[in-house]
Amino acid sequence: MSIVSGIVLFAVIWFMVLFIILPIRVESQAEAGEKVAGTPAGAPSSAFSMKRKFVTTTWIAAVAFAVIASVIIWGGITVADFDFFNRLERREG
Repeated sequence: MSIVSGIVLFAVIWFMVLFIILPIRVESQAEAGEKVAGTPAGAPSSAFSMKRKFVTTTWIAAVAFAVIASVIIWGGITVADFDFFNRLERREG
């Protein structure tokens, strides 16, 4: 895997993890009981920390990247393993 491929893979994993992490443990202003005028009740409260979400996302993405990159570099699982319709030519070697 080249460096550019690794960076792209990490970016894709990072954003995917971010979108999974964002709605977890978010407290709305209605739940917190402190609604700011002009905002909807479902908006995040002031306790929402985007920095904490980014740090959590980075740690989880780093672990996922390490696992996925090691499988790609190891070569034990290839695209040919997912060729259910035998469209790829199997090469021994």
